[in-house]
Amino acid sequence: MLDALVAEARRRWGLDPGGGLQVVAPERLIGIPIDAARPLLLVPLALLAPPGPSAGDPAPLAGRHGPGGGDPLAVLRRLYPAGHPVRRAAADDAATVATVATLVPADLAAPLYLEPLAPEEAVAGPWALPRIADRLRQPDGCPWDREQTHRSLQKHLLEEAYEVYDALEDGARPELAGELGDLLLQVVLHAQLAAEEGVFDLTDVQAAIGRKIIRRHPHVFGDAVVHTAADVNQQWEQIKHAERQAAAAAAAAAGEDEPPAGRSALDGISRTMPALAASQEMQERAASLGYDWPAVDGIVAKLHEELAELLAATTADEQREEVGDLLLVAVNLARREGVEAEAALRAANEKFRRRFRSVERQAAERGVRLRDLDFEQLDELWLAAKAEETVR
Repeated sequence: MLDALVAEARRRWGLDPGGGLQVVAPERLIGIPIDAARPLLLVPLALLAPPGPSAGDPAPLAGRHGPGGGDPLAVLRRLYPAGHPVRRAAADDAATVATVATLVPADLAAPLYLEPLAPEEAVAGPWALPRIADRLRQPDGCPWDREQTHRSLQKHLLEEAYEVYDALEDGARPELAGELGDLLLQVVLHAQLAAEEGVFDLTDVQAAIGRKIIRRHPHVFGDAVVHTAADVNQQWEQIKHAERQAAAAAAAAAGEDEPPAGRSALDGISRTMPALAASQEMQERAASLGYDWPAVDGIVAKLHEELAELLAATTADEQREEVGDLLLVAVNLARREGVEAEAALRAANEKFRRRFRSVERQAAERGVRLRDLDFEQLDELWLAAKAEETVR
């Protein structure tokens, strides 16, 4: 049956099997990766193989298991344009049954053929962005994209990352998908540039992170046993420490220069990270290896000690150093209490921005300038701003 369907598709619709052909049973479609840039032949299970034991209902494909992920027709409508034609195979008239938008469940009871989309139109698949990035970089592509380098794209990567960070404050809203897409494009572009230089491509990026995640989760993909999130974090840092030691040994064997003491657990923390986030990451790594206060009281006492040293500082350099020490300990206290310092300060900044706008508005309503008010009057406006939030 399948040979006859393939032959029909070659004869009627110009199928080239050498370019690849996807054969999928509609009953299992929701769990199968589909590239809409390749021809798709949908054949009911009953026509593909003799009846046998049921394999049960397939689970939706991870990464495509969101809205409509469990409905074969909804999956097709996410992968193909609404007006894409669907051909009836093994039928005398070989007519178009419908478009993707007008398919009904009964249509899936017979073989169907979907011609491939142009690569740049198969936007819902995992290879769409790599294809688009490559097209943009071609000699007849986009002049702006062709001029970009790893360095010139750095600022765009940061901008997109911060926009995602801000969008996360509102949770999983549809707008977040767009922001994540902008960030993903940056990854794809850097992989494209590296591929052009013959260093690596997106396949290497995906393989590297896939192997790393599997390697660092032996309690999921191996036989290690953990009971709490704290156990996972400790195991994670121990695995990374072993990886750094192995990398140092390999480098030494290759004759590469290494620091005398080998690599540090703090290696890999970018110096361009926001300072609070970097500080918390460093102290989390140190704590995971046992370098931590035995009780939170010690951190609180250290906080008071650093504050006293700041107040006792007499020069600008001393004050700068003591402020840094004070912030470092404050971040450590946040870490110990399970608070993300970077997010906490962002929230505090937003609260200050909101309340200060209220202070400005109140002053304008009174026809006064802030600089003309004394501290008591300014504090009165601030307390009023806080009260407004309580009322809301």
